[in-house]
Amino acid sequence: MALSVPKAPGISQMLKDGARMYSGLEEAVYRNISACKEFSQTMRSAYGPNGMNKMIINHIEKQFVTSDAGTIMRELDVEHPAAKLIVMASQMQDAEVGDGTNFVVVFAGALLESAEELLRLGITTAEIADGYEKALNKALDILPKLVCHQIEDYRDVVKVKEVLRSAIMSKQYGQEDFLNDLLAKACVSILPDEGTFNVDNIRICKILGSGLAKSEVVRGMVFKRFVEGDVTFAEKAKVVIFSCPVDIIQTETKGTVLIKSADELLNFSSGEEGLLETQIKAIADTGVKVVVSGGKVGDMALHFLNKYNLMAVRLNSKFDLRRLSRAVNATVLPRITTPSQEELGYCDKVCIEELGDTTIVAFRNEGKDSRISTIVIRGATDNFMDDIERALDDGVNNFKCLTRDGRYLPGAGATEIELATQLAAYADTLPGLDQYAVRKFATALEVFPKALAENSGTNGTEIVNQLYLAHNSPKGKNIGYDIEAEKPTTIDVTEAKLFDLYQAKYWGLKYAVGAAGTILKVDQIIMAKRAGGPKPRQAAGSDDES
Repeated sequence: MALSVPKAPGISQMLKDGARMYSGLEEAVYRNISACKEFSQTMRSAYGPNGMNKMIINHIEKQFVTSDAGTIMRELDVEHPAAKLIVMASQMQDAEVGDGTNFVVVFAGALLESAEELLRLGITTAEIADGYEKALNKALDILPKLVCHQIEDYRDVVKVKEVLRSAIMSKQYGQEDFLNDLLAKACVSILPDEGTFNVDNIRICKILGSGLAKSEVVRGMVFKRFVEGDVTFAEKAKVVIFSCPVDIIQTETKGTVLIKSADELLNFSSGEEGLLETQIKAIADTGVKVVVSGGKVGDMALHFLNKYNLMAVRLNSKFDLRRLSRAVNATVLPRITTPSQEELGYCDKVCIEELGDTTIVAFRNEGKDSRISTIVIRGATDNFMDDIERALDDGVNNFKCLTRDGRYLPGAGATEIELATQLAAYADTLPGLDQYAVRKFATALEVFPKALAENSGTNGTEIVNQLYLAHNSPKGKNIGYDIEAEKPTTIDVTEAKLFDLYQAKYWGLKYAVGAAGTILKVDQIIMAKRAGGPKPRQAAGSDDES
């Protein structure tokens, strides 16, 4: 009989062998804080226009070179449970605003760093979390008073370019004016008269070769493929879209055909051909010039398409079919039938073009009712074009937010220092221990101008002192850090047109404080023993391009 070894009393008695537990300040709270601090400091060096790039090689050995926090976190696959909470807060920011992901990570890390100092002074986690909540509520009260710019007419390309510039500048410093021009044109051209702006209506097509200056906006859609038949050009074309293959239809049930003579064999195949020709002739008779198929185009069908002078385009992706149907205002038909006039789409021009050595099919709609725009990016390497795409993606999300709320705050660290100045004054009015947490909250806001300065190679402390000095004067609330100056100096951001989206700051503060508060309130970490075998990967977002 095997000897039963009794387990030590306590929590280990309840759990399986191999389970781990950490509790108390030293083991749980400080451990969580240090992990989040490390993670935040990694991201801090990627903040702002002069932020450094990170080279990430993910689990399938794909390489990314970027300073975009959203991409870095998505590909890093963070394991630590506390750091995961910050990543989740950042993902919420990405879903809500589409920009400002780095803001959440850096600020949550700075709050936890400040909390560690207060914990070592003997203040409890509950008081710190309570103080942070008070400071957040006060900050959200102050934010609307700091608004320095507002957009009423978002169909005005010049005004839109003014506010989108800083969003693109933070990702692609030096290329911002050219990219801004492309983006503003693309967004304004497809803005609907009624209803909301859809981010998915701005497509991006990356074509290797040439340089960024050769990038352009196409009103309509662009696909990197060749046409199926001989016809390569159609103007003022009616378009029909099928989600099925254009071919001889197989019967649904299996049947046996008994052929008794050579004539019957000839008639059998010619009957099928005749049926297919009748179908394609009926499609051509409705005035259709372009047939788009979601599956293969059979050889026989292709022969008849060429005979009736129809252009055939094949798209493998069902997502692309849906987008094209939106672009040309057509209905996607599930089987080969004669379409009614309501089901047909219209396109000004469908043609083949060559960019470098890549052949593309372009569906161009020059009219006012163009619903989709495509930005064609040219570049020397895939990594470079991916980074440009991320910058444009942030810009498109900014445009979506400004159509909902056109308020803008001063950028370049001005908003953060103004909030810090006012919160420090508010902390002096509080009687309890939470005043220390509110003061630390104000100090944590200094991390942004400091990061901007340090990433640009200047002394962060000197800049923060200069900004505080400017913000203590009555007209100094719009003074931020001048990133382009040789020496550490400040600038009036309203003159330099450096604006930050109000929504991005509002949600960024909320999510960062929420994540920091959750992490501070954890006093025990209990980890069950891991199951054997490899960890199953969760399916990524179901879009064909991811």
